[in-house]
Amino acid sequence: MGTEPLKTVIVGSGPAGYTAAIYAARANLNPVLYTGKEPGGQLMITTDVENFPGYPEGIQGPAMMEDLRKQAERFNTEVKYELIDRVDFSGPVHKVYTESGEEIAAHTVIISTGATARWLGIESEQRLMNNGVSACAVCDGFFYRGKPTAIVGAGDSACEEALYLSNLCPEVHMFVRRDEMRASAIMQERVKKQKNIHIYWNTETEEVLGDEFVTGVRVKNNQTGETQEIAVDGFFVAIGHIPNTKMFGDWIDMEDTGYLMHHPNSTKTNIPGVFVSGDAADHVYRQAITAAGTGCMAALDAERYLGETGII
Repeated sequence: MGTEPLKTVIVGSGPAGYTAAIYAARANLNPVLYTGKEPGGQLMITTDVENFPGYPEGIQGPAMMEDLRKQAERFNTEVKYELIDRVDFSGPVHKVYTESGEEIAAHTVIISTGATARWLGIESEQRLMNNGVSACAVCDGFFYRGKPTAIVGAGDSACEEALYLSNLCPEVHMFVRRDEMRASAIMQERVKKQKNIHIYWNTETEEVLGDEFVTGVRVKNNQTGETQEIAVDGFFVAIGHIPNTKMFGDWIDMEDTGYLMHHPNSTKTNIPGVFVSGDAADHVYRQAITAAGTGCMAALDAERYLGETGII
């Protein structure tokens, strides 16, 4: 790439990264995007996407990521199928390093590394992924309207998703591992008041049932040892996400949970010239459309920074 620093490097390739690339490329920033080890991010393990504007018939997650990649490349984004595993933000010109050790210098860096859902770690959960098992009720709950569902979790997100499902499904079975929830008091109260949400305390999932599609779940009371099988069509896991931000820990301010922090109404981080977009900084919405929106914001912020510093 020569010795001249790039104008923009984008780390990550989900909706946020590709949208940042589209905007940066159209602004003649000649972005180079590094896909990471999972090109396309979480949407690569998502089948039907029906809530992204512009796809009236819905679209498969991988197909949508392919569309975004093609659109970014159409405007001369250079897409590299490599993993960035180390960064150095100590100087005015930022450096990122590929897994093979190559050093890339850039005036601006857009972080779009996303977050990964936590799973229970049981075989049937992985086997029935996208066939009744999901980590996002807001994304997939619509497919189970009028059908019984189950959800695992005890935090605010689990309560929000249980309430969302309760408006679509006749019964929502909520499994809580302990005898209390971690959720805020107001969220707990809302869940407990909802008549079609059935809370099972001290309850752990042993197996998700079904051959091709989810037909039920077998759970165990961890106090009494009693097991029971419950018929459901959808099984949602809401035990949190892990932001893919570990390599930025020495440089970027982050929350205790690892989500990167940014200035209000901006994608700027505490390091000038480094911007963050998508689920690496968002533990509230976690939707493809919101990630894409912040990717646009990051590219615009990067362009303004380059103009203000006289680089362009």
